[in-house]
Amino acid sequence: MGQSASGRLTDAPPAMGGVSLTSDYTADLPDECLALVFRSLGSGDRKSCSLVCRRWLAVESRSRCSLNLDARAALLNVAPAIFGRFDGVSKIALVCGRRHDSIGDEALALVAARFPGLVSLKLRACRAVTVAGMEAIARYCPGLRELSVSSCTFGARGIDVILRGCPRLEDLSIKRLRGLHDPSATADLVAGAASLRSLCLEDLYNGQCFAPFIAGSPNLKTLKLIRCSGDWDPLLQDIAARVPRIVEIHLERLQVTDSGLTFLSGCIDLEILRLVKTPECTDAGLATIADRCHRLRKLHIDGWKANNIGDEGLQAVAQRCTGLRELVLAGLNPTYRSLELIASNCSSLERLALCGSETIGDAEVACIASKCTSLKKLCIKECPVSDQGMEALAAGCPKLAKVTVKRCSGVTPECADWLVASRHAKLAINLEVNGGSTNDQQQEATEEGSALEEFGIAADTGGRERPRPLVDGVSSKGRWPGQKKREGFFATRRNLVASALRRWSHGNSNSSHSRLSQYV
Repeated sequence: MGQSASGRLTDAPPAMGGVSLTSDYTADLPDECLALVFRSLGSGDRKSCSLVCRRWLAVESRSRCSLNLDARAALLNVAPAIFGRFDGVSKIALVCGRRHDSIGDEALALVAARFPGLVSLKLRACRAVTVAGMEAIARYCPGLRELSVSSCTFGARGIDVILRGCPRLEDLSIKRLRGLHDPSATADLVAGAASLRSLCLEDLYNGQCFAPFIAGSPNLKTLKLIRCSGDWDPLLQDIAARVPRIVEIHLERLQVTDSGLTFLSGCIDLEILRLVKTPECTDAGLATIADRCHRLRKLHIDGWKANNIGDEGLQAVAQRCTGLRELVLAGLNPTYRSLELIASNCSSLERLALCGSETIGDAEVACIASKCTSLKKLCIKECPVSDQGMEALAAGCPKLAKVTVKRCSGVTPECADWLVASRHAKLAINLEVNGGSTNDQQQEATEEGSALEEFGIAADTGGRERPRPLVDGVSSKGRWPGQKKREGFFATRRNLVASALRRWSHGNSNSSHSRLSQYV
């Protein structure tokens, strides 16, 4: 492959549409601008860019902030060549499939030694990694700030060495971690982390072994406990006593009772509370939260149709948490009385979701339309609402921007069209009638989350992660604030750029580069 006149291209690209492309039109474009273009592309297109010429390969390598790698055992053989390309990588995700042998301690130590400035590490199904591999991370990457582990086997000791060796760790997520059942392996764990801000425990057996660590982290702001066995009321008591400044708590499918909520009410700075499928929590527990946590601004409740939370608890919230901005009620049966009180008192309510309720009908929707003057997004799912109730939205909720209606048999497409027209096309309506989607039957386990995703509310209900491709290239995350807007010109044309690049690089891939790309 010969050099062009600019000395930048490794080969003259073929002509397209009769236009000669023998010149490098990006030769005068600064590397920084070229890097902006690359950041607006997807991972596959970025790899195509790296095959065009040596300069593009260098710029694309320098502009990568994160790597998503296939973490099968064979990665160890090509890791030195892959890592040699990148200098600025600070975030790495190592993902292995369930049916494959994963990388071990040697490969993880190589990652740690090559990227000492690592700030974020994600390990998925790296079953061959042991405590020794985690010790290498702690030794070489003391500045680590974010760690996420899932389906690994190094147990609590592997987490402990990270906590002791990475004093700046702020975000920790532990999912399906094995090796927690042995009491000897969980004894003498670190008693806390002053830097920790966010912690998520999901699908753990004997997750209570982390209870002293949680209670000993005084600066913890966000705690998510999802599908973890055992009684968690004692931990909530310790949190109230030792971590009173916590801001967000997510409890899903846990053994938590009203006693735990009473303890939790001592966290007077609580702003976000999610109670998802905790059937032992009742109106009494919710009322104690409302009595003391007056700063509550986001409340998500999935009652699992147990009818233990109803008007009494919701009225307490309406009377004492008047700054509420986001309310999600799933599997509950509130009546007109409690909804009217919420609509009247919570004047700042902007996002409202009502899912799987037998008591939300036309009268309740009309009440929302007349009283929720700040409402911007509304979701109604599986409720006995008809066209008559939806028509009330034509004159109400002046700030309403988006409405999602799913599986409400009484609402017709004609009503949705009329409602859009009556709001002068300033209202977006997403209507899904019964039988409109075969995927609905597969989403019962994430009833709340699927509804929220449709109208922009963070659907963090603790559901399992969606499967990720094993070969995911390099993500385009890590942009600085405002960059997305500045890159709009490039982003809208990425398909055109990508198609041209694929033509340029077709048949010109270096064989060794191609072998490496299957892991990146």
